[in-house]
Amino acid sequence: MLEDTKFGISATRSIYMNLIVTEDSCCGLSKTVIVNRGDNVMISCSYSEKHKNYPKIMFKKEKASMELIHTTETWGNKKYFSDDRKENLFSVRITAVTPDDGGMYLCGVWIDRHSYSYCIINTVYLHIINKLNVYKVSSYSGGGLMIKCEHPQYKTKPKYICKESDGCSERKNPGVQDEWMENGDVSLYDDTRAGVLMVFFRELKAADAGTYRCGVKESDYTESFTELQLSVKHDAKYPNSMTESVYLGEEVNISCPVHFCKEDNNHICQNISSSKVTEMSGSSERNEERVVTVSISDVSVSDAGVYWCGAETRDTYLTFISLTTKIQLNLIMPPVVRREGESAEIFCPYDSIYKSKPKSLCKGKCSTRDRNPLSETVREEKETKTDRLTLKDDVTASVFTGSITALTPEDAGKYWCAVTLETELNYLHTHLMVIMNEELNLTKYEGDDVSIQCKHQDEDQKSFCKAHEASMCVKDGVSLETIRDDRFSFSDEASAGVFTVNITDLREEDSGIYWCGAHVITEVHLNIKRDFSMIIIISVCVILLLIAGFTLTVCTLRHERRGDAHSQSPTIPSDGLLYTAVSFQKHPEESLSEATVRLSKNE
Repeated sequence: MLEDTKFGISATRSIYMNLIVTEDSCCGLSKTVIVNRGDNVMISCSYSEKHKNYPKIMFKKEKASMELIHTTETWGNKKYFSDDRKENLFSVRITAVTPDDGGMYLCGVWIDRHSYSYCIINTVYLHIINKLNVYKVSSYSGGGLMIKCEHPQYKTKPKYICKESDGCSERKNPGVQDEWMENGDVSLYDDTRAGVLMVFFRELKAADAGTYRCGVKESDYTESFTELQLSVKHDAKYPNSMTESVYLGEEVNISCPVHFCKEDNNHICQNISSSKVTEMSGSSERNEERVVTVSISDVSVSDAGVYWCGAETRDTYLTFISLTTKIQLNLIMPPVVRREGESAEIFCPYDSIYKSKPKSLCKGKCSTRDRNPLSETVREEKETKTDRLTLKDDVTASVFTGSITALTPEDAGKYWCAVTLETELNYLHTHLMVIMNEELNLTKYEGDDVSIQCKHQDEDQKSFCKAHEASMCVKDGVSLETIRDDRFSFSDEASAGVFTVNITDLREEDSGIYWCGAHVITEVHLNIKRDFSMIIIISVCVILLLIAGFTLTVCTLRHERRGDAHSQSPTIPSDGLLYTAVSFQKHPEESLSEATVRLSKNE
């Protein structure tokens, strides 16, 4: 209790007086009353039987002073006083409350009018709340949700979010301003420049559903909030996950509904502001969400990571973004191709912000439980060496390197460069391809068939590629998957660790260098020749046919000539010889050449 303490009191009669608070068993009771702005409220104070006949009084604490609100003898515009002596309860009713009505109220009894002695029997804290609007928000279990509560007129005032199911007893706030902070299963950011509280649910659960208040504390006793009714739906289609891979320095296009953001190191999805990111024209169909294509040019190591696509809804006091599609953007380094027995270096560039973080190489399924860490991690400015592997981190160049000597087929595979944060971030991968020293040389003739056996491991993607260099098979090679020719087929014999490629009806253009296998590569030289023996046989046949045709033609011509000669000779009957006389008569004026032969019909 306060004893012999002096307060300046601004009373209704505009006088100053001394307030003497004496110790009493009735004192010390306190309670909190919460009322919506514009509503009416009743502040009630109970008193003991011994104070039944004393005048009652109420003060409101105003910073360093006390304002006299009511006595049994005074009435205000909005405040109405009543004293129920049967219940030993006196009350003050305030109508149409405003933020100015919020504060700490002291209930007391006026013990001595002459000395202005009062006994304070109750303390009432009146909180005024202002509900700005109500929004219904829905999202999917397992996805992310970003909520932005806007209070631009209270930029520097502390902001919060709470769940009404527990009476808003647990108010989550960042604790600090202009910095992301974790609070339980959510992350919060109080942006004092824009007057916005950002709340990010990393992975929604069914338990997150409910009614929330997203508000700002205007003063100790007044606050404004937006009511948020969150429903969490379960759908096997969401969240959708996909993986995009792109070579360093190239461009990648990602299509998604409206909102596009990237997770930072704290797994908070942040808006992307970069000159390398361009939002291309979107398209929409009837009854479908609008889709935009985001283009990231000149991809670097800082662009690798997790991106989210989602739908964004804006209103006056609230913006919410439901994140439904998770995109893992992986970077690919050009493949490292070496022959069996040689040495290989795997270069892993990284963002300079990770220079002090531990780094490691990982082979195979690095993002799963059965990951195969290749060695101990390498730390800043150190070198780690185990057996045939050496890891070295060059923080000046922001590159760490893994060197492997005396390569064997077992060294071949997919390698991930990893940075260890709270968890391992596998951001870049490359392929180590080991070419077997033993080559396969095949010579066939056009029209023949051929079967080629290729080695592979179970987890490897089978590859049969035609290219000048094995490194081209990862990116630019003409592989079995891209050949649209029914003459090519393959059969898998997983138990034997081989698959067979079959090519029928070989042609001369099938000749070339093939790379057969997966990461363990066999070099195959296929040479297709023409079968000249068949050409010779066909040529001889053609010549013989030409000769036969010529001979037949000559004989036919000779026979025709002989037939003509016989047709000019007289026909002799079979029963005897007949003679005919031909007379040539020459006129003096005719030459011998003009002489004619005339045969009568009878002759």
